[in-house]
Amino acid sequence: MRVLMITGDRAFGPGHPRYELQRGAVEDLQVLYWGPACAGRRGSTWPTIPAGPFDVVTAQDPFWRGVFAWRAARRLGAKLNVQVHTDLSAYSFVRQVLAHMVLRHATGVRVVSEKIKNQVEQYGTGAKITVLPVYIDVAKFKNIERQPHDTKTILWFGRFEKEKDPLLALDILKQIPGAKLIMLGKGSLEKSLHTKAVGLPVEFPGWADPAPYLAQADVVLCTSHHESWGASMVEALAAGVPVVAPDVGVAKEAGAIVVPRAHLAQGVAEVLKSGARGELRLELLSEKEWAQAWKNSLV
Repeated sequence: MRVLMITGDRAFGPGHPRYELQRGAVEDLQVLYWGPACAGRRGSTWPTIPAGPFDVVTAQDPFWRGVFAWRAARRLGAKLNVQVHTDLSAYSFVRQVLAHMVLRHATGVRVVSEKIKNQVEQYGTGAKITVLPVYIDVAKFKNIERQPHDTKTILWFGRFEKEKDPLLALDILKQIPGAKLIMLGKGSLEKSLHTKAVGLPVEFPGWADPAPYLAQADVVLCTSHHESWGASMVEALAAGVPVVAPDVGVAKEAGAIVVPRAHLAQGVAEVLKSGARGELRLELLSEKEWAQAWKNSLV
């Protein structure tokens, strides 16, 4: 099978673990990067479509990249595969219209959760929909040894961006006396976080391997408004650390304690009081199984 992938990830290519995994599953995998510029914006251009031949064109999302992939698939006489990694309801009306159009012309759709599958089905696509979570090797998280510590520790990790709502984590900490918060990550809200955290028991290690921090965490807090999937929640639960989260991404399917956003502080406090352990309820595929399932999802 010869595959053309339309992506917005500049790092996705030779040497990238997921690229190597997918490349090994098909006869040929070519990657075409298309960044923020999109059709309809002044000065934007469509990328040049490779000559092929290709059996499948797959798009990283059902929005403008999906429109371009649809156009490329028609020109190349290839099937159109669309990847949906995100909560479609979180996007603007224009993007939802694009998603409707693209998904109705897809021959295959890959989603990362049952929740997103239900959304795609409501868009009226006649394509086969495959639920295939993002590949994560959770072995190292399952083998984490818990580290003794005196202070109840809340761990938050991810990008310091508006959709993740990291500032809410500080508000929640204020409602839980005696606990400390570790915020693992980087992003545009970093300065605001440091300013708001003055006088609070908060640590900012930056971007780092979460495994050592999961070893000392009593609970992982998710404050996101929406999640494409939720790798951080999966890693935490695999390590036996309970997760308190709103109903975003794969939280409910993975085994997180799902509560309304207004009750996150109460949920965290109850976990800290009970000493509950986390349990991953998802059955994740092995590397070989995932690669074969990804190949099967293309058509």
